[in-house]
Amino acid sequence: MSATDVILAYLDIWNERDAAARVTLMKSVLTEDSLYADPDNAGLHGHAELSEAIGRAREKLGDLRFTLDTVVGAHHDRALFSWKLGTVATGYDVVEFAGDRIRSIVGFFT
Repeated sequence: MSATDVILAYLDIWNERDAAARVTLMKSVLTEDSLYADPDNAGLHGHAELSEAIGRAREKLGDLRFTLDTVVGAHHDRALFSWKLGTVATGYDVVEFAGDRIRSIVGFFT
């Protein structure tokens, strides 16, 4: 699986409204001990904490969807990509891979 494929699967997690389906996706995309941080979240550990945060975000975001803008670069076990949230927001994420899953995500809003 390519870095782009994993990133697209990760964005599917953010677009999933159903909590059970979201956790199922997480198990195939994120390591069990994954770490997530962005300007609103200092550090979420594991699937449950991230799923709860995504659930709260989905309530506010309505039908807006995250899409991949550009994979800026990928090397070794890291990638930098930009994303769009509908037409209302953009940002960048740096992901660290552990094999074909993501171990950590650091997000930046623009």
